[in-house]
Amino acid sequence: MSKHFTRELVAEQAAIVEAPKQRHEVDRTFELPKGLYAATVALYLGFLAVMATGLSTPGLAIPMAIFTLFVVAGFGVPAIWARLAPPTASKPMSFAMLRRDGIQTLTGRLSAKDASVQMLILPVIIFCWGVTSVTIAALVR
Repeated sequence: MSKHFTRELVAEQAAIVEAPKQRHEVDRTFELPKGLYAATVALYLGFLAVMATGLSTPGLAIPMAIFTLFVVAGFGVPAIWARLAPPTASKPMSFAMLRRDGIQTLTGRLSAKDASVQMLILPVIIFCWGVTSVTIAALVR
């Protein structure tokens, strides 16, 4: 069960040490090139634009605006968070560096092509799904 410890008992047993002097550097760059993130946002917003124009009704205006805000906030807040970090030596990887070195993942090293495909496959599929849905809806009408 649980046992209550008094402050005096804890103070007797506690070893008080000084805080470490060195600062731990945190990498907030997400490592991959900014262009891949921009392509992801563009594909998600493209899906919303296709759906909004292809299935335009007054009742969908507010939900589409909300979805757009979610996408912008979902990628905008981390981008702002990365810029608010104190100055560090870590910088986002350039695409040339990604092509040259690849990127290390949990399952091993990936080339630039493989990393790009892995990152963009879902947004591309979602965008194509939107185009297909609007095409089907247009043909059925």
